[in-house]
Amino acid sequence: MKWTLPNILTVLRLLAAPGVAVMFLYFSRPFADWLALSLFVLAAVTDWFDGHLARSWKQVTKLGTMLDPIADKAMVVIALMVIVGYSSMSPWLVLPATVILFREVFVSGLREYLGDTAGTLKVTKLAKWKTTAQMVAIAVLFSQGVFEHYLGMSVFGMDDAMINAILTGIEDDHLGLGWKYQGMIWTGRIGLILLWIAAALTLMTGWDYFRKALPFLKEDR
Repeated sequence: MKWTLPNILTVLRLLAAPGVAVMFLYFSRPFADWLALSLFVLAAVTDWFDGHLARSWKQVTKLGTMLDPIADKAMVVIALMVIVGYSSMSPWLVLPATVILFREVFVSGLREYLGDTAGTLKVTKLAKWKTTAQMVAIAVLFSQGVFEHYLGMSVFGMDDAMINAILTGIEDDHLGLGWKYQGMIWTGRIGLILLWIAAALTLMTGWDYFRKALPFLKEDR
């Protein structure tokens, strides 16, 4: 195994995947949200760098080729589990997350079954867009948690009447409830839209992989 810089970045990204969940075990919110968001974004950035460097420096290795898709899937799956677990279990969030998780398991199973012929399931440009959409959606949804908990800290001890009065402009907004509330609402909406787009791309790429694998799944006559 060659421990090139691209391979080291891939391994670090793989280790960062469970680290996102660990943040919520050892830190309180919203600090856990901040740390998870920072770790996830940093790991997502290395996803572009390790592939770019490997191709530019002609350091594409078997280790990197094997670990890169695993690291991507681990990041997405674990981050989605954390987001869904700490959410209100809204079907608007659970459904696209379920589609994404199902596709990742399904395609991984296809690759395992095909073995040496799995090279026919090459990563397409659409699959790269799918991964990008997933990571951007997850980063935005993590940022929603940041806004949500800063808002919760600011309204602590207030009743609903006082909160509504501040948000509607009747009372002065000394604590910045307005921008925190708007930040929570818009990151939630944008994150969900992006997640649905990612789920649609996920279905399309999953079907494409299944279609390419069909000739290898036919029974011998």
